[in-house]
Amino acid sequence: MHDTEPVFDPAITVRPAVLADGRDLIYFDDADTTLSAERSVDARTLDPRPANAHMRQDPLTGEWVSIAAARQNRVMLPPAHLDPLAPQTPDNPSEIPSVYDVAVFENRSPSFGPALGEPGASAADALADLRRIGLERTKTSIGRCEVVCFSPAHEGSFGSLSRSRARTVIEAWAHRTAALSALPGVQEVFPFENRGREIGVTLPHPHGQIYSYPYITPRTERLLAAIDDYGPTLMADVLERERNGPRVLLSGEHWTAFVPFAARWPIEVHLLPHRHVPDFAATTLAERDELAGLYLQLLRGIDRLYDSPTPYIAAWHQAPVHEHRDDVRLMLQITSPRRAADKLKFLAGSEAAKGAWIGDVAPETAAEALRRAIADAASDETTTANTPTTDAAASAPASETEGPRA
Repeated sequence: MHDTEPVFDPAITVRPAVLADGRDLIYFDDADTTLSAERSVDARTLDPRPANAHMRQDPLTGEWVSIAAARQNRVMLPPAHLDPLAPQTPDNPSEIPSVYDVAVFENRSPSFGPALGEPGASAADALADLRRIGLERTKTSIGRCEVVCFSPAHEGSFGSLSRSRARTVIEAWAHRTAALSALPGVQEVFPFENRGREIGVTLPHPHGQIYSYPYITPRTERLLAAIDDYGPTLMADVLERERNGPRVLLSGEHWTAFVPFAARWPIEVHLLPHRHVPDFAATTLAERDELAGLYLQLLRGIDRLYDSPTPYIAAWHQAPVHEHRDDVRLMLQITSPRRAADKLKFLAGSEAAKGAWIGDVAPETAAEALRRAIADAASDETTTANTPTTDAAASAPASETEGPRA
């Protein structure tokens, strides 16, 4: 559900296709692409897709847990010549049959889907039923899970992309948010990127994912409760306070990035649009254009904190599809467990069992270190301006230091 019709960039071409087992595949061509319009056909012979997962309710919390056993078979750190997200070759029957700039496809072993809800069913009734507590309640894990390949390169992350390619990925997020939000039974759409083995990444290929949930996730439910208690201007007021405070990292015409007042992680950054925007599909072309540059600055600054790449989760929180559209604002949350060059924050007793967080670094201290790192990264790019960033760039490990450079 969208309040206004989404606007898409006509310079970024969208090319729908279908994989051999019927899954959707969508190519997004850069505005300055060098690729032809032709795309190879997926000629593989594939086994039938795994059975749809199911989910079970924890009656002590009301949370739903998807039981997706087929995920046990996913690829684990393959060699470059068998990268399942690279374009297919005679020796590599990967998931993407053709060369590409950005490609999005349905996950073969998803946590949610491919089954969907009943067309025309009431979203409000479905949510009311999902929020009801009962014993041994089960439901089909309807929804959709997609993989977003940022580049055909074997290694890298969003921060290693060119600005043009970053803009294409952002356009893909907007397209897919609109399309996935329209699917029957989908209640929340969540684009994200996991980066680094420390986070649990099993493929070094630069990519992210989009989950489309059949319920409103626990974190968003907590946000809705906070909005109900504080009032509908909660996120706008938080942004206004942070924009005038000591934790701002980057600010443009349309977006501001900052370390939040009550940061839980050693590295935690929030980025919000200046006007109320419920999701990517509601952003303007100008907002997406600026975001491409600011987001790259932010990620490259985070990588500049230490002498080796920083593991992180980049989570794009969006408003629920069917409720609180005027209250919940699109927000990026980047978190990293890295508290020193060779130390990680692990969630142990208090945090993992009770959800009671203890911060290791004062948010103001973290903000100062990140501002210096962002400035250093920008200076590095100016110095090497005659060596353009390529979309095949990968983050190479280097020796670690004892603490952040800032």
